[in-house]
Amino acid sequence: MARTVLTEPSRAIAEFRLLPGLTRPDTTIDRVSLATRLAARPDGRGWVSLNIPLVAAAMQAVSGVAMGIALARHGGVAFVYASQPVAAQAEMVRRIKHHKAGFVQPLTVAPDLPIAQVAELAAAKGFSTFPVVDDQGRLLGLLTRLDYAPARHAHLTARDRMIPRDRLVVGREPLTLRQANDLLMDSHQSVLPIVDAEERLRDLVFRKDIENHLDHPDEVVDERKRLLAAAAINTRDYRERLPALVEAGVDVVAIDSSDGHSCFQADTLAFARQAFPSLPVIGGNIVTAEGFRFLAEAGAAGVKIGMGGGSICITQEQKGTGRGLGTAILEVAAARDEWQRRTGAYLPLIADGGIVTAKDMVIALALGADAVMLGRYFARFEESPTEKVLINNRVMKPYWGEGSPRARAWQGARYGQAAFAEGVEGYVEYAGPLRDNLAETLAILRSALCSAGAHDLDELHREAVLEVVSALSIREGQPHDIHLPGTATGLAAKTWGV
Repeated sequence: MARTVLTEPSRAIAEFRLLPGLTRPDTTIDRVSLATRLAARPDGRGWVSLNIPLVAAAMQAVSGVAMGIALARHGGVAFVYASQPVAAQAEMVRRIKHHKAGFVQPLTVAPDLPIAQVAELAAAKGFSTFPVVDDQGRLLGLLTRLDYAPARHAHLTARDRMIPRDRLVVGREPLTLRQANDLLMDSHQSVLPIVDAEERLRDLVFRKDIENHLDHPDEVVDERKRLLAAAAINTRDYRERLPALVEAGVDVVAIDSSDGHSCFQADTLAFARQAFPSLPVIGGNIVTAEGFRFLAEAGAAGVKIGMGGGSICITQEQKGTGRGLGTAILEVAAARDEWQRRTGAYLPLIADGGIVTAKDMVIALALGADAVMLGRYFARFEESPTEKVLINNRVMKPYWGEGSPRARAWQGARYGQAAFAEGVEGYVEYAGPLRDNLAETLAILRSALCSAGAHDLDELHREAVLEVVSALSIREGQPHDIHLPGTATGLAAKTWGV
């Protein structure tokens, strides 16, 4: 017979409710913090941290460049999907890292480069500001889009059209970003070059980045003030994929698998630790304490929890493997806490799959998760990589799982070795830009922490009181027995919370 048979049923997130606690002056909505830990840095330098506990799943229909930029600017992070060629994924990461930065590593041009070639370079790279340097890297001048017209000045050189060094306000190393910003804001320039003592160009700071930062105070950035970028890897081509992602500037990676309790993940983690000892690598997915301990001992910087619960996932139906996410988080969180007591190391947990509403996010966090990974939620937004389509007069966006036939058609997809699908393809209703939807979700999360008497997620983990609810209790908590305009039967039919 089976080694173990558990007769207590596993429970979904929807079967739990958070009981209210004492709301104190420091737990009011305006003082609640949603900052969280995403992954431990293996070199002991603390954490990869976020300002909101939401991450976008590593899926073709969810996490491209636009989502990576938008979510990082709002405090979360999107894991760029691995089901694509290595070079294409690395370029996505590079575009996220180069979208906005404090200190930008510049692309320079030589003084004798013809303006025609400068224009070609600008068109290829998507930007038009180029420092002009000599063969020793010393700053000679600055060429911006206002300094040349491709047709009119094609026969001239960069030296002919540049603003010369003696007319520029520059910063000199060592210089903090705040000092650089002060210099730039007092100047009439849109960009500030940073040079060393020998006049060699080191960095650029852009005025638009300062303004963008003021508009996005929760954005998550690295030590050079570039947006955080995350990516997925698999357990087959990681020896080629990881070096390319690191070269592109990735901050954290996650192994993308429906079953992380495998020797293949241990091999991947071992390679990453040896080749890139400062790179945090998140393992998963697992649903048991045994799976957590396996990945923790293998060196994972964090662990993803969940199997078969996603809206487009059919792993449980196809293979009979999986677990209710609520029970999985409870067991794994207990194992994580025991691991911390035994080793002193805290490993963040990411709940992944089966999370539909903001209420579900609250419960997953209260049960012990540090962040929630969402696919369908983000697939609805303008920033997801898919095109909008009109179906029955409703604007929709395609959505498919990484285990679906569509994703598996790519030769390197994570389920490429399987002869059957573990995901399906469908549509989700278009919801508009991320910024227009995220604010409501975050307001619900903050209000829930306030009601629970927690001022941050750590306190929520320590103090949350939850109970299992019955089907009748779930119904009682929804609108019922009234007429709501727009419903076919006159009874409430809306799913509340986004």
